[in-house]
Amino acid sequence: MTDIKSRVQGLDPNIRARNIKALSKETGNIYETLNIIAKRANHLVGDIKHELNKKLEEFAISSDAIEEISENKEQIEISKFYERLPNPALIATEEYTSGDLFHKYKEKRQHH
Repeated sequence: MTDIKSRVQGLDPNIRARNIKALSKETGNIYETLNIIAKRANHLVGDIKHELNKKLEEFAISSDAIEEISENKEQIEISKFYERLPNPALIATEEYTSGDLFHKYKEKRQHH
């Protein structure tokens, strides 16, 4: 599985208008669609944070005597790169519209 930063290379980080009817075509309900996208965005937030922390751990230097915080250019560049990633909601919306985001209901919905 590829990391998040590789998957979103080239994704436009800017917000753009979406056709609500087209966006909710699969579920038939815009609120359900937004809930699916929001849940995926929340999941992405955790994944991005974990991925960034994992990359920054490579720079961690343990010292028994004194814990000293030192920054280096690579560490700063990695942090800046992750700050410039598209918003997780935009990533999730793109995944949904491109058919890469799958969802299912725990229970079958009943219409009254």
